[in-house]
Amino acid sequence: MSLPPRSIAIVLGTRPELVKLTDLVRLLGPAAHLVHTGQHYDEELSGRFLTELGLPEPTFLTGVGGQPRAVQISAALAQLDALFTAEPPLAVVVQGDTNAALAGALAANARDIPLLHVEAGLRSHDRNMPEEHNRVLIDSIADVLCAATEDNRANLLAEGVDGSRIALTGNTVVEAVRNQLPGATERAALLDRHALTADGYVLATVHRPENTDSAEALRAILTELAALATPGRPVVLPLHPRTRARIEAAGLVDLLAPLTVTAPLGYSEFLALARHSALLVSDSGGIQEECTVLGRPLVVVRRSTERPEAMADFADLVEPGRAIGEAARRRLSSGAEELDRLAALPSPFGDGLASDRIVALLAAVAAPAELAAAA
Repeated sequence: MSLPPRSIAIVLGTRPELVKLTDLVRLLGPAAHLVHTGQHYDEELSGRFLTELGLPEPTFLTGVGGQPRAVQISAALAQLDALFTAEPPLAVVVQGDTNAALAGALAANARDIPLLHVEAGLRSHDRNMPEEHNRVLIDSIADVLCAATEDNRANLLAEGVDGSRIALTGNTVVEAVRNQLPGATERAALLDRHALTADGYVLATVHRPENTDSAEALRAILTELAALATPGRPVVLPLHPRTRARIEAAGLVDLLAPLTVTAPLGYSEFLALARHSALLVSDSGGIQEECTVLGRPLVVVRRSTERPEAMADFADLVEPGRAIGEAARRRLSSGAEELDRLAALPSPFGDGLASDRIVALLAAVAAPAELAAAA
């Protein structure tokens, strides 16, 4: 059974959402109506991601990017309500815990449109994280909650969510990584282009406000990364424009000197470098998942995590400061044997079929009468 054109509204606003929903959009084909709130939009990053991932041109909202959280949500909500009134979808899909996802969820709920939440049930239990409030609110009103792991499902059940609303799907990140990771020949060429040796460098990213908006935290992170860099083991730091601005404002530019700083990378290029790094150091939520598919160790620089599944084997959670260097050196000292062990482990986030399962759930939600007739 095929769904009508533009009948499934997929509301997103950030680069990680683009990545994680690419396979779902591809499987839905003409039924997908991509709606980009512009929460993160710039031609260098989001524009390139749309092109690189082969996604259709979205409907873009205006006046959302660069605004405070409440303004982002309210501005997106007003425009989504108008869009859903003019062109009512059969179902709305949101992913994760962004302001865009919350706006999409509220707009669907207000118009009584079935709402499916991809990556439901993540919990950090850290109320200082705006994302924690977003994900809890979305889960409370979603009609179908796609839990990536058994832990996520257990979180939802513990909060009193009816089990009939929960589907264990796996995480779409698994197929995203598998489909976007370049082949071995292309990866080797990328390493040559960056003058890097496989398993001979550290790859780092820093972008979360808890780290970039504190000069003290930013200084601690850059100091530890600089100390990890040696002539034989560079530390590669693709630098987000916002992070660079914060570094300059805090007067910390000198700390970049020992590091190999690059412009932001496209998703496939980042995956290629991550796949052959000796270690990843990052505050990204997505990288906590991606490292388990790539089989690489990770030091997570955050106060808390909503992805404890990665901590069992692949990752260590530390706060800014000396603990970064300690965890990094412990991981690096394990050498090739540990890299081989991690590479052989299955990802705790699923088997790469999450998007297929979600499409089936959408068909059941968006066209139940047709499914009943077909049966």
